[in-house]
Amino acid sequence: MPSYTVTIATGNQWFAGTDDYIYITLVGTEQCSERTLLDKPLYNDFERGAVDSYDVRVGEDLGDLVLVKIEKKKYWVQDDWYCRYITVKTPSGDYLEFPCFRWLVDDKEVVLRDGRAHLPQDDKTSLVKQHRQKELDGRRKTYRWKEWQPGFPMSIDANRHKDLPRDIQFDSEKGVDFILNYSKAIENLFVNQFMHMFQSSWSDFADFEKIFVRIKNTISEYVMEHWKEDFMFGYQFLNGCNPVLIQKCKKLPDSFPVTHEMVAVSLERELTLEQEIKAGNIYIIDYKLLDGITPNSTDPCTLQYVAAPICLLYKNAQNKIMPIAIQLGQTPGEDNPIFLPTDGQYDWLLAKIWVRSSDFHYHQTITHLLRTHLMTEVFGIAMYRQLPAVHPVFKLIIPHVRFTIAINTKAREQLICECGIFDKANATGGGGHVQMIQRAMKSLTFRSLCFPDMIKSRDMDSKEEMPNYFYRDDGYEVWEATKRFVSDVVHIYYTSDERVQGDEEIQAFIKDVCSFGMQDLDFCGEFPKSLKSREELIEYLTVIIFTASAQHAAVNFGQLYLGMYPDEHFTEKPVKDAMAKFRKELAEITSSIKKRNEGKKLPYYNMSPDKIPNSVAV
Repeated sequence: MPSYTVTIATGNQWFAGTDDYIYITLVGTEQCSERTLLDKPLYNDFERGAVDSYDVRVGEDLGDLVLVKIEKKKYWVQDDWYCRYITVKTPSGDYLEFPCFRWLVDDKEVVLRDGRAHLPQDDKTSLVKQHRQKELDGRRKTYRWKEWQPGFPMSIDANRHKDLPRDIQFDSEKGVDFILNYSKAIENLFVNQFMHMFQSSWSDFADFEKIFVRIKNTISEYVMEHWKEDFMFGYQFLNGCNPVLIQKCKKLPDSFPVTHEMVAVSLERELTLEQEIKAGNIYIIDYKLLDGITPNSTDPCTLQYVAAPICLLYKNAQNKIMPIAIQLGQTPGEDNPIFLPTDGQYDWLLAKIWVRSSDFHYHQTITHLLRTHLMTEVFGIAMYRQLPAVHPVFKLIIPHVRFTIAINTKAREQLICECGIFDKANATGGGGHVQMIQRAMKSLTFRSLCFPDMIKSRDMDSKEEMPNYFYRDDGYEVWEATKRFVSDVVHIYYTSDERVQGDEEIQAFIKDVCSFGMQDLDFCGEFPKSLKSREELIEYLTVIIFTASAQHAAVNFGQLYLGMYPDEHFTEKPVKDAMAKFRKELAEITSSIKKRNEGKKLPYYNMSPDKIPNSVAV
């Protein structure tokens, strides 16, 4: 009687094991095995982290093994189980791997194909075609689009984290980690002790320093020592947490009437302001998007304000970026003066603080929330709805959407919701942050998510003209390494452009992002609705991975780092070789960045691959 050896790996996360009954059915091209209970006498099966093996005997040869069906049935109480993978040794001695990486909840069954990736046009038998379609039909019922706010990218149809599908909820450890990190942040910022500082006017700059008394490292101490100085103010636009707004000034806007006489004392090259602009030495930051945003009024006892400043910057002879003029509103006039470095010490300092306040609002709401968190969620939902687990693109991008939908749901539940933390702590709370995203959506194009295009659109692409823009330099390196990796994987499965055009699932994925995720909004019409070539597919997938990893890292930080793929969704050697090559390139970039940073008082590590998270998970 032929015998198959089945090995099952249970997850390592908390509560991954189960005491429920586990059944298996092997499905071959000729016939199926009997439904078999996997149970060893006097042995506690399927414990957390366990790898258990069982013999499944069959009456006749099953033919080529195609599917494995796993069922969980209640023993005493419902006991969820996380299955990592299943391997099957056939009677002929061959080994087949069946990646799972899913939770089985309630009396649920999961049907798995082996780990080799397949495009839909490569499936020839009705058995695998039906399995593929059934998986997608089930996913589309589970992963539904929902409009959280008008004019926003669409999000998951779940009001609370516990309403999410189990497979995309935080693991128990991650949930505990979220709570501990939040508590630690509160403790570090002394928020409980100093919250009254945010509810009243500060009397001294020392109040600011008290808040950060527990944040101690070389960089923070250097910043605290120099934060009032103009060079530090300018440096942060290049390599701070929001290095995406600075652009070369080719012409002063009519709303910002700076004259040469105003700034002549700040210019070093014996050129007029107009000549400095033509020479490419003048840069500008414009927070026009904040103009008219409603300030937070949730606390009637606390007046709050939102500025929409314009800031003019000058690249001096030492290639430092220095502020030379600031206007705090968009309409010039006597009540909206232009502040200059020659003004009183505190007038100039307060003008810079207002710019920093506006930069904070833009960074948190647009650069961070909209352009990394919410966009990655759109890609993730479309992936679950349109790509089965056997699709190579699903296998490629699923590590990069890990926990993103969960963290965004938490944010909508606790952070950016009505009466959430934003309403309590931010001047744009109480609805201003919603207005900001609605406005920013009008300039959110697909090309603006392509890193090289985004840099070039601001005329910031020349290393010779702007030599200390490390966000750009490191970002280029990581973008190109990611693109080469994606190209390697794409060329394994797509041998021609026609293969891309004929992949109905990838085309449905692209259309779902545009037509549903971005709601086919007129101003988002530049998002592709289809792909015609491998090059277009490579760029699209690079955007997804880069947005979820490197771009998010540049404005935040994370845990599982770029190039780390602990869940082996791919089983083919060529893809594993491509992953190894990718990790090697990332290690070389890390080494190069570390070498460049040696001896710098302000080293830049935000784009160092060893500090780039795989996904938007924090």
